[in-house]
Amino acid sequence: MVAARSYYVGWISSILGISIAFQSHHDFLSTRQVSMRKGAAIFDSATDVEEYLAANYPECSALFAKNADVMKKIIKAEDGFTIFAPNSNAFAALGDKKRSQLDDIRNAEVAEKIASYHIIIEPVTAEQLFNSGGVVTEGGTVPAERSVSGGFFGVGGKEDGGVTLNSAKVVKSLEFADATKTGIIHEVDGFISPSILWRYADQLRIPGSS
Repeated sequence: MVAARSYYVGWISSILGISIAFQSHHDFLSTRQVSMRKGAAIFDSATDVEEYLAANYPECSALFAKNADVMKKIIKAEDGFTIFAPNSNAFAALGDKKRSQLDDIRNAEVAEKIASYHIIIEPVTAEQLFNSGGVVTEGGTVPAERSVSGGFFGVGGKEDGGVTLNSAKVVKSLEFADATKTGIIHEVDGFISPSILWRYADQLRIPGSS
């Protein structure tokens, strides 16, 4: 697993801050590339990342806003942070009912918990994800696997250079760095939080929580 100030599973061939990703199929953009493609200045703070999320992943930004504690940790993170941002397709796949549940005040705790599973308070690069067995997020442990293409019903397929977390595939990764910290956004095509959390939707509290 990969955890803040914790440990890595598997052999990690990179160190924090190296702007390398899956060299074949995975699209990893450095801050310089972001600047060139978006026509904007290089990002240099957590505030810039928040603004980028709001502009490019508005639904995800709104979800994260429901967990004020985690957002404060991101802003105060000394070394950096990692955000797994579900894209518009991920939210569309939820369906109308679940999207409405995320906005229902009765489900505030569920929404906070889901958001927490998408954040790590340390930078974890795409290559580190690729070489890990999973990550420990603010919400809990999430398994990671190398994605496979081809084959028949999962048999005979080959690794395609990508990685999935709880079956959600990392679509692309972006790095935002300044002199003291690095923030990384991994766009994912699904939610990486446990699906069991939805069982507690429309209840006032998740059983066993404080």
